[in-house]
Amino acid sequence: MSGSVLAVGVVGACAATALAVLPLLGMHVERQRAAHAADAAALAAADALTGAVPGVPCELAVELARRNGATLTACEADGATATVAVEIEFPLGSAGARARAGPPATARRSGRRPQSKTVSMKR
Repeated sequence: MSGSVLAVGVVGACAATALAVLPLLGMHVERQRAAHAADAAALAAADALTGAVPGVPCELAVELARRNGATLTACEADGATATVAVEIEFPLGSAGARARAGPPATARRSGRRPQSKTVSMKR
């Protein structure tokens, strides 16, 4: 009998742990969705800024964010570089992300190789 009680206790503990972890995993998924939406929106805006695609940069960013289930909350252009922020609402709250896209840095006259710019995101 005591083995059955122990087994029920272990199963109950596992179930309680799973129920506690599932919402955290869902929040992680939503943060990743926001990051992907921000990346896509920033790339679309940067492509419009450089003339690679026709359109108004921030309008394209709004469209790409919407297609990815996000709302564009900020869009800025500086030369050929676009910086955007998006937000995704979900039942447990919201997730936001920022991304920047544009051409790579140019090589310096000193002969050093250019440093690559990475997309920055606020999570």
